Amino acid sequence: MSKEPVLSFVLNGHVPFVRHPEQAFAPQEIRFYESLSETYIPLLEVFDRLDRDHIPFRMGLSLSPTLCHMLTDELLISRYLDYTDRQIEFGSQELERCKNMPQELELARMHYDKILDRRIFFTERYEKNILRGFDYYQKKGRLEILATAATHAFLPFYTSYGEAVQAQFEVAISTYRSCFGKYPQGFWLPELGWKGDLDYWLRSYNFGYTIVPPHALTYGEPYASKGTFYPLKTPLGIITFGRDFYAAQDLKAMSRDPLYRNHRDQGFELPKDQVEAFLGPQGSRTKTGYKYWAAGEDGLGKIPYRSEEALKKAQAQAAAFLDARLERLAAAKAHMSGPPLSICAFDADDFGRHWFEGPLFLETLFRESHARSEALFLTPSEILSRLEGPSIQTLSPEFSSWGPNGYAEPWLDSSNDWMYRHTMRALDRMVEMAERFPDNTGLKERALNQAAREILLVLASDWPKLLYEQQEHAEYARSRIEGSLRNFTTIYEALGSNYISTEWLTQLERRHNIFPQINYRIFRRKH
Repeated sequence: MSKEPVLSFVLNGHVPFVRHPEQAFAPQEIRFYESLSETYIPLLEVFDRLDRDHIPFRMGLSLSPTLCHMLTDELLISRYLDYTDRQIEFGSQELERCKNMPQELELARMHYDKILDRRIFFTERYEKNILRGFDYYQKKGRLEILATAATHAFLPFYTSYGEAVQAQFEVAISTYRSCFGKYPQGFWLPELGWKGDLDYWLRSYNFGYTIVPPHALTYGEPYASKGTFYPLKTPLGIITFGRDFYAAQDLKAMSRDPLYRNHRDQGFELPKDQVEAFLGPQGSRTKTGYKYWAAGEDGLGKIPYRSEEALKKAQAQAAAFLDARLERLAAAKAHMSGPPLSICAFDADDFGRHWFEGPLFLETLFRESHARSEALFLTPSEILSRLEGPSIQTLSPEFSSWGPNGYAEPWLDSSNDWMYRHTMRALDRMVEMAERFPDNTGLKERALNQAAREILLVLASDWPKLLYEQQEHAEYARSRIEGSLRNFTTIYEALGSNYISTEWLTQLERRHNIFPQINYRIFRRKH
């Protein structure tokens, strides 16, 4: 390890698979469009500016297979561009409406310009495929892209169904190699969900490291002598980084500053006849991306947003965040023989979609660090390459996640427990079919492959979490679980009766077209 304190930023990029070709304007797809416009394109813009100015940034980024597929899906990209066109047209209307309201006019102009610039950036700079941009910075050594589970399943729940975990890993690796042309070294545990059995799977698929919540190490066996300030090793030799608890707490507090932009959107503020392009089914309102209010002390968005003040605040907070990390690392160093480190792990949407000023915060952090030369930003693999073997403690991490209260509450409570008996039954049937039809071709093979897609979609951690939160998309989450289970059962029963509707299967393949190269045999038992 180096003599300087080491920091590593790792972001988790993920959206659930949502694709509705049967519906012209599907409100549920808007989350993907927002993440693309407000998180992933701004992130690449940050990388481009840092690279242009010769700032040697380093960070990690997990890109889920569902996100990778959606970023290259022609239908979704076409719809995304249509969505941005609607935003641009709406922006023109807003500029006209606000022409006698200087404050609102300035904000409307800011949003209009950003949307227009990002559309050009997306279509011309990266030719509608931003995975190329991330791959470029990985090849340049600035970025390390981590793999993660196929549909972002909460893996601790499925370790007793080895074939389910096996399928999540194999599809993830296949997708990663298809997108980035190499084998991944790091594996992002969805929701940072850890259970001891996952040690075997990470070792089986030759991953070098993973990241766990801090209490996975502090409650581990034996006691973590260096806490989360130094990597540890699992019994099977997987290097395990502990997430910096205080970095997470600091960022959460900073991102809620009263000056920052609130989520109040004009799509819910203006009369319906002024937002017609953003009305969903039955005239339901959706977001336009134009937001003119600051959070305020009460967080309700009642005061006008002042962009210059907010951006200055973000830059000041980036410097303060770096100071806090260096202060804690210096305090830890006094009690350690080697240099301590801080693993700052977050959702990618925390820097953009959820926090408008987040990309500038991240950019300022790298610029500030470079100017001071007081800390070293590294990717996780670079940290691994500098580790001294004898200094790494072996430890069994405790069951944990980064969900509320630190365990599995969001994925298993009275709101979503009903799904698991059906899911486990379907998994049994999937394994049964994979064993019973090992060499099928033609229509039967297509049906079996689609059955594998449907069960993987059921396993996504997003649906039970949405049910737990009981917010606007809870009913949609239930319908997705029930729909994929129903599709799976239809295929299972059709194969049992030796008849399946080619027309129905073709329609389902077009709607749920994820993982086009999937092979249902990934659910076979390893004999």
